[in-house]
Amino acid sequence: MTHPKTEAESEREATPRAVQTVLDALEKLRFGAIQLTVHEGRLVQVDVTERHRYPN
Repeated sequence: MTHPKTEAESEREATPRAVQTVLDALEKLRFGAIQLTVHEGRLVQVDVTERHRYPN
């Protein structure tokens, strides 16, 4: 029989996913910025702004 996850258990599972999201963005990004939004000590949002540069 399984029991519902506590908030702490859910946070522990979400952390690797959040870190993996940031790592994936870093791998793909050549020029740009990655902005992390934190609420109450928890990563809740990752924004990626990519810049495209064209030669003159």
